[in-house]
Amino acid sequence: MKEVANCLFGLMSKSLGLDQKIILNIFKDRTQAVRINYYPPCPKAEMVIGLSPHTDGAGLTLLLQVSEAQGLQINKDGNWLPIKAIPGALIVNIGDILEVIKFRIILV
Repeated sequence: MKEVANCLFGLMSKSLGLDQKIILNIFKDRTQAVRINYYPPCPKAEMVIGLSPHTDGAGLTLLLQVSEAQGLQINKDGNWLPIKAIPGALIVNIGDILEVIKFRIILV
């Protein structure tokens, strides 16, 4: 996953017109984590509380959704929109810290 994340960081730098090593250097020694969640089907989906709405604080989140369970949403312009998973595809979430870094790099 580290290689995938580094590749994505490099491509994001390139798309922003930055030296590809800038973002890679920012995250090169940072903590990485793997978390596996399983949400079994619920016959009363309307009764499930789930996680409260949140954004990811990390630089990058890579998500492989392997079940039919829906629930992932993105916040676009203050509205939460559902994401339909594509089987076998990684979902890439840009985290809050990368948003801050992006704007700081652009403004500097």
